[in-house]
Amino acid sequence: MKANNFFEMTNEELVLKVNELKTELFNLRFKHATNQLSNPMVLAECKKDIARAKTVLRQRELGISEEPVKAAKKTRAKKKA
Repeated sequence: MKANNFFEMTNEELVLKVNELKTELFNLRFKHATNQLSNPMVLAECKKDIARAKTVLRQRELGISEEPVKAAKKTRAKKKA
């Protein structure tokens, strides 16, 4: 996953993504230990994605970067005639 994708996520989405990636990493390690993993490079990619997401979270915590503003749904006020 590209780093730009992580910058477009909110903090809550990043925390969920980190948890998801950690679960995936656990499963990949388990497959690797039982010789069921066909491509061992996915382990490194998963670790790097976790590091990217945590880096973005830390940058926002330090104030280096800002959380993106998600566009709220526009609601129109009904005109009463």
